Amino acid sequence: MLNFELSKVGEYWRIFASGFNFRRHAGPLDSFEKIEDFVITRSAFIAQKTLYGYVKTRMGTRYTEMFKNDQMIRSINIAKMQVFDACLSDLTVWAVAVAYARIAADDSALAAMAVRIFDHGLERNPDPSVTEFSPADARAVFYRRVQFADWHGIAATRDNFIESPARVVKWAPIADTLKRMDAEYVENSVTFAWADVRRAFAKRLDTAAIAREVAKATAPERTGTR
Repeated sequence: MLNFELSKVGEYWRIFASGFNFRRHAGPLDSFEKIEDFVITRSAFIAQKTLYGYVKTRMGTRYTEMFKNDQMIRSINIAKMQVFDACLSDLTVWAVAVAYARIAADDSALAAMAVRIFDHGLERNPDPSVTEFSPADARAVFYRRVQFADWHGIAATRDNFIESPARVVKWAPIADTLKRMDAEYVENSVTFAWADVRRAFAKRLDTAAIAREVAKATAPERTGTR
């Protein structure tokens, strides 16, 4: 049961962000595992930052009141999962396209890597209480996306981030009349938030190490002879 007698902003954030894994590591992104971790944790962070930021801005000084309303909490939790799904989808496709751009991997291999990251992202950030969000449906939509992704074109650019900005506007528990006025501002804010994530990824990505990992994984086994 949530304790609504809390008074510190940090405690409200803790309640709002509960269930998401924000564990983040520094250092080079020199393996698939580290790329996956980066994608999942940054997707969760951007989902919370942009959704919570919009709700807080719209509610102003009344934003703490939303934690006293069971329906509002439920709406926020639904929105949280919907926005995380979109953020994970956008960043997964982009990160795979960028990380493996110089490696001779066909589209099916890139799609398979993206699916693995997306699946693990949903597994690491579940919220069984949100019955309105279906992980199975989210996977089905993402699988279709990667089958038609332009891996060597738009997927590796900022224009790939098309799902998350619209999803924040759609699912934020704000009156539709206000969302219509806010849509452009909110979508631009989400787009801007991704810029820092892309810069961090590019700075930390070790393409040589990634290439070596792929080469080792795909090299034919050598059999010794006597």
